[in-house]
Amino acid sequence: MMTQPLLDTLRRLKLTGMHDALAHQLTQPDTYDLPFEDRLGMLLDREVLHRDNRRLDRLLKAAKLRVMACVEDIDYRHPRGLERGRMAPLTSGEWIGQSLNLCITGPTGCGKTWLACALGNQACRQGYSVRYLRVPRLFEQLRIAQGDGSYARLMGQLQKTDLLILDDWGMQKMTAPQRQDLMEVIEDRHGRGSTLIASQLPIEHWHDYIGAATVADAILDRLLHSAHRLTLRGESMRKSAAPQAAEVVDPIVTGQLTKPEPAREG
Repeated sequence: MMTQPLLDTLRRLKLTGMHDALAHQLTQPDTYDLPFEDRLGMLLDREVLHRDNRRLDRLLKAAKLRVMACVEDIDYRHPRGLERGRMAPLTSGEWIGQSLNLCITGPTGCGKTWLACALGNQACRQGYSVRYLRVPRLFEQLRIAQGDGSYARLMGQLQKTDLLILDDWGMQKMTAPQRQDLMEVIEDRHGRGSTLIASQLPIEHWHDYIGAATVADAILDRLLHSAHRLTLRGESMRKSAAPQAAEVVDPIVTGQLTKPEPAREG
């Protein structure tokens, strides 16, 4: 059996999943007794899995999420008004497929950023492109892009992103150029992609935050029409997590170093 040329061909064709699966089959004599269709199916399944994993890695890298959070780790026990029934339609990703928006508001420490990143992570797993940006960083990138000639390219990237996460919304009053930039971003994305807003500022104060009544009306009409809303409440989750953090033994002192795990909420 001329297996090495076959393996070389699979690698040359960049069928890495099939290459690895065939190499594994060659070390497992039991697979030789399987019908050809079954062995071929196993190779194809491995190739699909490999490509799905590579795509997920690319999406997560491009998303630049602030924390690695997963929807499976959402803490529903903390009294902040977060219910499984309300989260189910959001974790399904249907709202992103329909280009709807999501507004998460609540006091500091209630888990807005963590929850936004968990939904972003879930969207990547569902095959959507995601981009996380703090609003001040968004305005800074747009300002620089206008100066170096990359504005059109950046706006094109923002428009094509399936889910744009804007964190720290409402931290500072907007300037006139920032209002115009935001209007362009929201207008370009309206009906084409979903925008997730995470903010300490209640929605009823967003109009004053944006300023310039006409522009504010236009932006909020596009953002809030048919948007999902999550209003969190309660004390900071960091307070409940602090006593647990204080009991953690320094791994450097004990010499027990472990691989970092995805951040759990709180």
